[in-house]
Amino acid sequence: MSQLVRLPEPLSRVLDGKEAGREDLLEATRAGTATLLRVARMLRDARKGRTVTFSKKAFVNLASLCRDTCSYCTYKSEPGQQKLSLMSRAQVRFLLGEAARFRCVEALIVAGERPEQAYPEARAWLAENGFSSTAEYAIHCSEQAEEAGLFPHTNIGNMTRREMSELRKTNPSVGLMLESSSERLSGKGMPHELAPSKNARARIAVLEDAGSLHLPITTGLLIGIGETEKEIVDSLLAIRKIHHRYGNIQEIIMQNFAPKPDTPMALAPRPGREYFARAVALARLAMPDMNIQAPPNLSPGACAELLNAGINDLGGISPLTPDYVNPEFPWPAIDSVERECATSGFQLQCRFPTYPEYWGMVHPRVRDRMQEVGDAHGMVGESRWK
Repeated sequence: MSQLVRLPEPLSRVLDGKEAGREDLLEATRAGTATLLRVARMLRDARKGRTVTFSKKAFVNLASLCRDTCSYCTYKSEPGQQKLSLMSRAQVRFLLGEAARFRCVEALIVAGERPEQAYPEARAWLAENGFSSTAEYAIHCSEQAEEAGLFPHTNIGNMTRREMSELRKTNPSVGLMLESSSERLSGKGMPHELAPSKNARARIAVLEDAGSLHLPITTGLLIGIGETEKEIVDSLLAIRKIHHRYGNIQEIIMQNFAPKPDTPMALAPRPGREYFARAVALARLAMPDMNIQAPPNLSPGACAELLNAGINDLGGISPLTPDYVNPEFPWPAIDSVERECATSGFQLQCRFPTYPEYWGMVHPRVRDRMQEVGDAHGMVGESRWK
């Protein structure tokens, strides 16, 4: 295949099936964008074909309180703000019922990083409701999601082995964004200075713990927060190293930063479309067989560009709830995404929170449920989301 095009030697070797080393990927960063994207597309087509997947989800936002303070984030709220309240059990049950009515597949269960460690209000609420931690409440809500006929996918920040072991009983997969492996971004005046849970070593330890538990996990990078292309390469290689050891990294999300008002990074520029496309392409080069996602709501009207950069997944899209992390970016209508994909020559297909190639790691009882639903809905294809 590589003989048909003139390419830098490192890119040619990747097309020939050789794994790209660090120097190969750094050399790739010096390639022109058209060349880089062309190789990423060829790899995606060869390894993933022309199907693009997504998960039809409901965003279950348990608590926007967070012990961390990231300089780009408005998800976090403070006591006294309108969006403080932790979702009650009744609110969760109602939302899950609505999600089932909308024929959602996934219940994305999200909360800030251990708010009970920073806020007495959170500790009091949890204690009054019979929980010792936000993680324990998320475990309970996962059980409620399962009872409602949904598949939970929990993303509540850094989790302990015990917490993940409990979540594995109901969650076919969980999520934890690495964001970056760069220690520099945790330094003074940098985005993660006041966010100890975002320290790269802490995040990598959780990803490794998930691997030792054989728990499929979604991770990814946040692009445009001051990193360099070299740091993008090193972050991707940190993820690849974990996957080589445990085989449980099921997806890499490449998420583009969006500046928020009233944050220290309010005036920081969004990453340019070319820069972001290059980052996506680097992910495909680093891990050709990986599921690579870019959220479509953060790049409105750019579905074709994302596909051109080598993605094979569009992540969770909700017909019911907003993106509480980026509420200024509404989810696109699934039908419109389907049309955009078709225009670019791709078929859109709904999927479970866990990709088929990782079902072997899923708890047997959860896997049996997935198989039943998949059999009833053509492996959760078109009939499931209509």
